[in-house]
Amino acid sequence: MAEVAKPSLPWATAWRVAWREMRASKAKFAFVLLSVAIGVAALTGVRGFSQAFQKALLGDARSLMAGDLSARLFRQASPKETQQLDALHGVERTIVTETVSMSEVAGDPVPLLVSLKAVDPASYPFYGNVVLRPAESLRDALTDRTVLVDDNLLVRLKAKVGDRLKVGDSWFRIAAVIVREPDRMSAGVGLGPRVMITRHAMMQSGLLGLGSRATERYLFRLGPGENIATVRTELEKILPDALITDFRETNPELTNGLDHATGLLSLICLVAMVLGAIGVGTAMRAHLQQRIEVLAIMKSMGATSGDILRIYLLQTMFLGLAGGLIGVALGLGVEYAFPTLLGSLLPLRPGLAVAARPMAAALATGILTTVLFCLPPLLDVRSVRPIAVLRKAVETGDPGGWFARQKERKLQWASIVVIVAGLAGIAAGLSDSWLIGRWFAGSLAAILVVILGLSAITLRGLRAFLGKTRLHLPSSLRHGLSNLYRPGNQSAAVLAALGTGVMLILTVFLMQSAVVREMHSEVAPGTPNVFLVDIAPEEIAGVKALLAKQPGAQGSLETIPVISSRMVSIDGVGLENLKVKNYPKRLLRSVSLTWADQVPTGTKIVQGKWWKAGDSAGLAVVDHAATRLHLHVGSQIVFEVSDHTIATKVTAIYKVDGEHAFARSEFILAPAMLKDIPATWYGAVHLAPETIAQMERALFAAYPTITVISLADILQTVQDVVGHITLVIRFLAGFSILAGAVILASSIASTRFRRIREVVVLKTLGATRARIAQVFSVEFTVLGLLAGLVGTVFANLLARVLLHRMQVTFHVSFRPTAAAIGFTAILAVATGWVASFRILGQKPLEVLREE
Repeated sequence: MAEVAKPSLPWATAWRVAWREMRASKAKFAFVLLSVAIGVAALTGVRGFSQAFQKALLGDARSLMAGDLSARLFRQASPKETQQLDALHGVERTIVTETVSMSEVAGDPVPLLVSLKAVDPASYPFYGNVVLRPAESLRDALTDRTVLVDDNLLVRLKAKVGDRLKVGDSWFRIAAVIVREPDRMSAGVGLGPRVMITRHAMMQSGLLGLGSRATERYLFRLGPGENIATVRTELEKILPDALITDFRETNPELTNGLDHATGLLSLICLVAMVLGAIGVGTAMRAHLQQRIEVLAIMKSMGATSGDILRIYLLQTMFLGLAGGLIGVALGLGVEYAFPTLLGSLLPLRPGLAVAARPMAAALATGILTTVLFCLPPLLDVRSVRPIAVLRKAVETGDPGGWFARQKERKLQWASIVVIVAGLAGIAAGLSDSWLIGRWFAGSLAAILVVILGLSAITLRGLRAFLGKTRLHLPSSLRHGLSNLYRPGNQSAAVLAALGTGVMLILTVFLMQSAVVREMHSEVAPGTPNVFLVDIAPEEIAGVKALLAKQPGAQGSLETIPVISSRMVSIDGVGLENLKVKNYPKRLLRSVSLTWADQVPTGTKIVQGKWWKAGDSAGLAVVDHAATRLHLHVGSQIVFEVSDHTIATKVTAIYKVDGEHAFARSEFILAPAMLKDIPATWYGAVHLAPETIAQMERALFAAYPTITVISLADILQTVQDVVGHITLVIRFLAGFSILAGAVILASSIASTRFRRIREVVVLKTLGATRARIAQVFSVEFTVLGLLAGLVGTVFANLLARVLLHRMQVTFHVSFRPTAAAIGFTAILAVATGWVASFRILGQKPLEVLREE
């Protein structure tokens, strides 16, 4: 006769049982709710604020280009190209025309070469503002009969606002001085003082005739919901010979800062999420182990493992949902409190709004991680036997040995695989990178394996050590060490939680320190903000001496020699047959070369290596030119300089910070290759902004042919934005570390319930409070030191890998590593005692009556 299957416990009944147990154990479940709430709160607050802050930062980055995208053409667009540009959906554009012209002031017949920029005041700029002196809006000041000029032009022509300036065939009134021009950096250094004019006036002046060498720079602003990568791809197809860039490429430091901030803030979100999950898993494990007798009674009354799993799964999901909702509310409060807490330290005030999708994602992540990390302790329910009612689980033998136990725990090991896979997916979703997801999950899996192996080795070693030295050690030390491998101990679980938490927290600290250090080194206060154009070789010494005497000068003048050349071929392919990636071939007909013996200030080698001093050959190429020209280490390039042909081979590819003199050239050669070839020199120096005008007048009086270009306002904007990035990175990293410490503390405190019977037994046998305190202190200290040691080793390895992927230099930091180990030991002892102090007052009779 076929066996009749037992009816399973209905979900409604399972929920009633789960709810009654939660109501009866409110204090115990507080640990679970606390862990989930803090994890989700950190995830919601950090991610929400970081996204809002990044949006504000990107707005500042756009102002450095005055648009979302820029396309530079060395010709006017054809009717077909114009029609295709008009067809772009959700994209606005304006045209900026740049050229050079001779200009003169009425009454002074001596002309001056100026850098002419024609704009449409009705649409330019899309982002940022043109600041004028006297203060006036661009639309009001710039008309078809007026021009705006650089202060350097007034110095050179001894003019003033209101004078008349001749540009081309027309005369214009100087309406104002340009104090700040948002896209000055992306517009280039130029060949003379800036003169801004309307496009209609430039057309009327006769400067845009057939064959003119004007540059057309199209600026684009994207509408809401438009993807910048998609639009850029379309532009590259419409304008194949245009030099196309987006707002993230206007300044290397800003680009690196935004990239590093994005990656690091994503990591902080991951850490917040996993730390919360660790606390949940540890707390649930402690709760289920305390309920072994109850579970055994339920099984002896006919409940199956599936019935019990259903009860505790509902409990877990409810706790995850309740803690998640509390965490979302706390996270929104944190998100809105950040700007107020930072106060005047954060001039950027990002607009914050309740976003449903990030909130739902945080809530779902909290529930999912709660369930994932509770799987192993929930699956342990299957191993509970009814005989546990009569015999304590800690007293039951285990004759099968370690391998037999692991064979019985196949589902637990499978659940660990599910946890790692789930974390990899969540990490990839939060960071928008499968690479970070794989490394993050892999590191967690690796540290779990190491900690489990280390705990097994340590426990065996302690057992052997105590077996040989038992009579020579103080009794409290011997008892504390033996507690680590007592039956039913939680050493492995606490080690896993502490070690993983230390790894994550220290990784965040090491990475934010490295990123902040690199950004500060790249955007130092003494970074050059004034550039000098067309310095004759014989003038260099005098210019250096003059600048050294100027008030507000910091550091010496950086100089770079520039030689004009023409590119003949790349890897044997002639100029006309080259296939380049959005790099106008016209630029290759006039290539600026320079030379340097050593790696110049502000450059960083990313491929290959620099030549040694005295080498007769060597060529370094900037990274963005190498990408667009498909160059690599070993590529052969032939240049033509005057009557000389120079054959070179690429030995290094470098990136520049955009702030130093050598950022002006894309090709650097070994000095011997350009020997005896005449060069024009450029210079760069840092001056206090308020002293620049005084320096311009002094330099013009001594060297009237040298042009001064001030980028002080632009570089100050870059430094301010990078400063904001570092401040927020540090603040959010600190918040994540604080949340992690609270969660780890709750994980340690969750072992409190396990120690009650141990304290009672020791008291019954005559142990004093002081003796018990010594025993527990030894146990907590060893656990903290061991977890701290393993966690710090893995933190340094993980930080090294992730920073290498971010192209940030990693330095081993011994002081933070040692501090982390010590802090973990202190945290373990302090938290253990805060949670266990009241246990020392437990009366033995209260517990023994329950036996």
